[in-house]
Amino acid sequence: FFLVFKWCLMFFNFFNFGLFLAFASAFFAALTAILAKQGITNMNSDLATAIRSVVILFIAWGLVIVKGSASALTNLSGRNWTFVILSGVATGLSWIFYFRALQLGKVSQVAPVDKLSLALTIVLSVIFLGESLTWQTAAGALLIIGGTVVLIL
Repeated sequence: FFLVFKWCLMFFNFFNFGLFLAFASAFFAALTAILAKQGITNMNSDLATAIRSVVILFIAWGLVIVKGSASALTNLSGRNWTFVILSGVATGLSWIFYFRALQLGKVSQVAPVDKLSLALTIVLSVIFLGESLTWQTAAGALLIIGGTVVLIL
């Protein structure tokens, strides 16, 4: 654990904090797949998603309370509410499908297909957010798609 922590501190000093958080997110997403596969054995996947959602609810609101961010609720616009709620709906549907896929399939095949969301996000960000598509981003997306195909065959 200490070596991992030391590596994280070195990484944090070398790169920016946002990149560190992105890697932490990737690590915990990978851990989620392994833990979920173990947890949903002989269990309804929708029930597992509901339990997971309650845990996340407590963690998220715990952070809001500890950081004192709850007062910002009154400053949210209708647009904020709309898109955060739609994002929540998309997340919920993603989790429902993901847990069911994990229950039926191999983690080593389900997780890569789930990560196709990276390539889809790039495409959607160009279409809906007007972000530019560089050759590096396009090549990366194509490599993700190609890698996914290789992993699931």
